[in-house]
Amino acid sequence: MWRTRAAAACVICRSLANSSYGIKRKSPLQNLHLVSRSIHHPYYPSSKFQRPPLRISIQLFSSLNRLPLRKTKLLDVKYGYQSHRNFWLARLASRLLKLRYLILGSAVGGGYTAKKTYDQWKDMMPDLDEYKWIVPDFIWELDEHIDFEKLIKALPDADDLAKLLPDFDKIGESFTSLKGFFSPGSPGETAFRATDQGYDNDKQYKKGLLGELILLQQQIQQHEEEARRAAGQYNMGSSQQKRKVSDKEKIDQLQEELLRTQLKYQRMLERLEKENKELRKLVLQRDDKGIHQRKLKKSLIDMYSEVLDILSDYDASYNTQDHLPRVVVVGDQSAGKTSVLEMIAQARIFPRGSGEMMTRSPVKVTLSEGPHHVALFKDSSREFDLTKEEDLAALRNEIEIRMRSSVKEGCTVSTETISLSVKGPGLQRMVLVDLPGVISTVTSGMAPDTKETIFSISKAYMQNPNAIILCIQDGSVDAERSIVTDLVSQMDPQGKRTIFVLTKVDLAEKNVASPSRIQQIIEGKLFPMKALGYFAVVTGKGNSSESIESIKEYEEEFFQNSKLLKTCMLKAHQVTTKNLSLAVSDCFWKMVRESVEQQADAFKATRFNLETEWKNNYPRLRELDRNELFEKAKNEILDEVISLTQVTPKHWEEILQKTLWERVSTHVIENIYLPAAQTMNSGTFNTTVDIKLKQWTDKQLPNKAVEVAWETLQEEFSRFMTEQKGKEHDDIFDKLKQAVKEESIKRHKWNERAEDSLRVIQHNALEDRSISDKQQWDAAIHFMEETLQSRLKDTESVIEDMVGPDWKKRWLYWIGRTKEQNIRNETKNELEKLIKCDEEHAAYLANDEVTTVRKNLEARGITVDPCLIKDTWHQIYRRYFLKTALNHCNLCRRGFYYYQRHFVDSELECNDIVLFWRIQRMLAITANTLRQQLTNTEVRRLEKNVKEVLEDFAEDNEKKVKLLTGKRVQLAEDLKKVREIQEKLEAFIEALHQEK
Repeated sequence: MWRTRAAAACVICRSLANSSYGIKRKSPLQNLHLVSRSIHHPYYPSSKFQRPPLRISIQLFSSLNRLPLRKTKLLDVKYGYQSHRNFWLARLASRLLKLRYLILGSAVGGGYTAKKTYDQWKDMMPDLDEYKWIVPDFIWELDEHIDFEKLIKALPDADDLAKLLPDFDKIGESFTSLKGFFSPGSPGETAFRATDQGYDNDKQYKKGLLGELILLQQQIQQHEEEARRAAGQYNMGSSQQKRKVSDKEKIDQLQEELLRTQLKYQRMLERLEKENKELRKLVLQRDDKGIHQRKLKKSLIDMYSEVLDILSDYDASYNTQDHLPRVVVVGDQSAGKTSVLEMIAQARIFPRGSGEMMTRSPVKVTLSEGPHHVALFKDSSREFDLTKEEDLAALRNEIEIRMRSSVKEGCTVSTETISLSVKGPGLQRMVLVDLPGVISTVTSGMAPDTKETIFSISKAYMQNPNAIILCIQDGSVDAERSIVTDLVSQMDPQGKRTIFVLTKVDLAEKNVASPSRIQQIIEGKLFPMKALGYFAVVTGKGNSSESIESIKEYEEEFFQNSKLLKTCMLKAHQVTTKNLSLAVSDCFWKMVRESVEQQADAFKATRFNLETEWKNNYPRLRELDRNELFEKAKNEILDEVISLTQVTPKHWEEILQKTLWERVSTHVIENIYLPAAQTMNSGTFNTTVDIKLKQWTDKQLPNKAVEVAWETLQEEFSRFMTEQKGKEHDDIFDKLKQAVKEESIKRHKWNERAEDSLRVIQHNALEDRSISDKQQWDAAIHFMEETLQSRLKDTESVIEDMVGPDWKKRWLYWIGRTKEQNIRNETKNELEKLIKCDEEHAAYLANDEVTTVRKNLEARGITVDPCLIKDTWHQIYRRYFLKTALNHCNLCRRGFYYYQRHFVDSELECNDIVLFWRIQRMLAITANTLRQQLTNTEVRRLEKNVKEVLEDFAEDNEKKVKLLTGKRVQLAEDLKKVREIQEKLEAFIEALHQEK
């Protein structure tokens, strides 16, 4: 009986050894890649690229793989030569004792194995924390209520366990098939991983379908082995020449049967994916509606896309380059880049044209999974429903508008990136950048530097060592005409991050005389460039109105009937955009996981350097970026505008009255007072004054008053804006304040009806001649004296410039006169003699008087032009008149009594005093009226204009960059950007680890 047990144990060990060998050896099933495992990674370890839980979950279905693989020696007893055979009872007892230990060890080992099996099954179970609401609470507490020690003790002994063992040969064969199906690089593993990407905790498979898939895989393996044997027989020597025809037919038959089996396998996988997609869509819709009543977090790809958006706006002034991965789509113009991108996004989202350049700027497309197929821009909240044709047309139009608006005048393409996010059920999570197509010739209508600009844009994106280059090649044209392949081979000579895609394969199959040329392209033997993988796709029949579903159906139908697949020139895993999408997504996430932490460390070091520089240069200042500085300046400007309302009425009126009189005083003296003073009597004087005041009021005075008021408002506003406020003054705002002031004043317009109302008020004020008291009379005399003295001083200065310095200055400062000044001096002396002879001389010289003066000067040898004589007379007579008027003004100080009696029985006439009183009163009333308009209307309108200007500046980033400049601003901007990038990268890395 013991020998029988030992033999059984040996059979078990041999079965285990055979099954273990089946697990370790490489299954031939791995050679068939049906769905996505199209890229061989010779440069990166495949363990990082796969999802181990799938393999583990299959390997842990049995605890037998934990048993030792060496043969167990149950009865390792060596029998030597015995001279005495009288101790058989002792030998029998020793054997029984060994048997006791063996049984005891088997029982203990069985219990330990059962406990390990339970622990492994427990670890294999998916994490259902997010969906804990589905399972009752008591399920999660089972491990607290079950005593596994008692369970181990209750297990049967080793003999009973041996009876319960299954057929190990069948288990070994099944286990080998399952391992080959889920091994790295197998189509089953890649398909399930791609189908359930991002949802490792939700993997549920149907046993029936899984069994069918395994049987199909075994059939495919058998067909491949038969095809290889038939091919080997077909290539044998001349002895089998007669059987070549029948063997070739057999090979063709086996290949067709293999292709049918592959297509059946593919359809079953698509059925599984479709069911899984519908289930995920329902889960996402529940999350979207808030059924779980939990806060939804941003998806992993959305977090990553935000980091890329910030990096695109960041100017790397501190040598911190953007090396984060993204998929860069490059290709010749009209090679089908946009069509491939649309097939991956499953929507016709890009503008299309026939042979013309449509992609004029880089377009960053972030693909992520969601319950609804929608698209939205980074800077807009509008969602475009990609299932509706009108929304698709609006999206294409919006993209075209943004592209054209980003292109500067005189250019054809732009470096400005358009950021677009596309969400939908079943989309592979990744970030792609569609670049303008590479051209070989600049055509009419393009800028001369278009070719070089496109090359520089493409190189800028491809030189990122972590960027995945999706090289698109048009299969319908000669390969020698390709430009992009040389460019890609320069940027990635080893092909470590390049994926080659051959488009329009349907046209290539029709047009290419030698189909083997397509095979050479896909195998990487035609082009000098190297790549991780090669794909062949079909993106439609060339009709822009085709839908994505019709293109997918056409692509599938084409490859089912294509000779390229039937003759094995192309492999099943190298065709269709679906397989391409899965492979690109896998590469993208592998690159992200390998490089993101290194980038986070680089930005952390940059942040430390920037913070240290700020502390050294600006230790007492806050780190305010450009937007924060603009808000601070905005508040200061609004406070200064409000300060205008706090100016006192007295201050306004004094400034307005003074400025207005400075503006109109020359007109009053030259055109009103001097002509009226030449009259012979008071009646004529008053009549002349009234006529000239009326004309002045109707035509000039109101307009001059409004101009003065507007200039006064500007001056006060500028004074408040430029006034330094001690230590709190920050000169970094000066340029911004000046621009706001100029733009606000430019936009401000005075109320048009103000002049009409002001004209009536001024006319009424000037018609009044009644001076009520002595105080007003004295004020008018003082006003007249100040005006005349100011004019006299100016006249004296003009005369001194004309005739040169007097004898005192010539002797004291050794200054001489010029020849012209000597002539003018002699002319002045002659004219003064003329005034002394006639003190009541008119304001103008008669012609005979001019001749007399000229002849007198010629008699002394001085030749004088008549115009010079008249010009000199004007200044001499003005000085004489002003002095006479001042003397008359002194005489009128006691004339108020005669004024009240209308100068009856008095030789004194003070009509000029009354004129200046009327002018003074008009100035006061006008200043008061303008002050009311300023404080009640114009200041508020100016404040409104300032707010509008500030709002416009706030939306114009270029304006803010231009007006808020300097090392301090740029340092704060860089520090803010680097902090934001680092924080978002750390949050993304944390979420990435949680997903792992």
